[in-house]
Amino acid sequence: MTQSFWSDAERHLVRYGGPFTPEIIERAAGSFVYTADDRKILDFTSGQMSAILGHSHPAVVRTVQEQIASLDHLFSGMLSRPVVELARRLAESLPEPLTKAMLLTTGAESNEAAIRMAKLVTGKHEIVAFARSWHGMTQAAAAATYSAGHQGYGPTSPGNFAIPAPDSYRPDFLTSDGEFDWRRQLDFGFALVDAQSTGSLAACIVEPILSSGGILEPPPGYLAALAQKCRERGMLLIVDEAQTGLCRTGTWYAFERDGIVPDILTLSKTLGAGLPLAAVVTTDEIEQRAHDRGYLFYTTHVSDPLVAAVGNTVLDVLQEERMEVRAQQLGAYLRAGLLAIQDRHDVVGDVRGRGLMQGIELVVDRKTKEGSDALGAGVTRRCLELGLHVNVVQLPGMGGTFRIAPPLTATVEELALGLEMLDQAIGDVVAA
Repeated sequence: MTQSFWSDAERHLVRYGGPFTPEIIERAAGSFVYTADDRKILDFTSGQMSAILGHSHPAVVRTVQEQIASLDHLFSGMLSRPVVELARRLAESLPEPLTKAMLLTTGAESNEAAIRMAKLVTGKHEIVAFARSWHGMTQAAAAATYSAGHQGYGPTSPGNFAIPAPDSYRPDFLTSDGEFDWRRQLDFGFALVDAQSTGSLAACIVEPILSSGGILEPPPGYLAALAQKCRERGMLLIVDEAQTGLCRTGTWYAFERDGIVPDILTLSKTLGAGLPLAAVVTTDEIEQRAHDRGYLFYTTHVSDPLVAAVGNTVLDVLQEERMEVRAQQLGAYLRAGLLAIQDRHDVVGDVRGRGLMQGIELVVDRKTKEGSDALGAGVTRRCLELGLHVNVVQLPGMGGTFRIAPPLTATVEELALGLEMLDQAIGDVVAA
């Protein structure tokens, strides 16, 4: 049966990224997934960085069972109670003036909707994003994604510009003290944008922590300065919190650390805790202007009641169990463990991140910071053999950077187990 499975997979599946994990997954529960031969694998990435409540959380399972038996999917122009309730609760969880929400399915779709709204409202078309961004694979989202996916698909929409990603580990601008001069880098980036712009700058879209870009966290103050750059140019600021939103970083939303409020916020992965649910949240003023100008984003699964009910359950669990506090506490434990691994292994060049969204970068030499895709691939394989799934950034030149994002429901014992296996895997690969 196993041979037949892989034969059918090779014959019938379209390959859409890196290689498939060489395991057949039969079921999942909590922090673990289980293979066809009943091998237990600790999931250190919450599925696709989404299952913040772990796999098959009892409250989510109960909601799906009850909701699908009564109301699952509707004509896109019809409304249901779960949809309106989730929109209200999202607004209540956010600072003013973010009060209007639209519920969709994926991160790419929510970013597509946000960019489309920004262009319509401003009457402009140019979009700025980080050079190592990932916002999705649909047209406008893909055009604003620079970490991968631009080669071979023809021209993107006109007016897309990249600014340097703020990488404190590999700074491209330095102060006289040798520290990362992010203000000068930001000025440089927007000087390039201004030189290329036709005067039609609509929006800037950013992740508060760049995930596929290598778990890059902008320094404190960076996002506030970026927001000011946008205001000076009449641009809207779109913050993509697909992975950082809803308690993962130790606050409900990662942008809170910097004291800013985006014009448009997009949520996805964590909102459905693994199910396809996304949201665009904006202000009354922007929503009204978009509506007046005929905003159109009519999709098959907009405002679907089933996943909206799941979103309400996710918010219930996050609020009742104070998951933002739990993410702070577990994040501190995880970071301490990763720093201890760095102390034991010279190939661990950097540890970075916030809360339960951490990253480590493997290097051949700490002084030169030379990376190694081969080293990252070897550690990934050895981790899987030991029973740990970690997600390496699968981009050329970045294969030594691991994204570590356990579910918020993980226990200290599970984090300790994952750290132990990661420690052993690095040691084994280096020794070999």
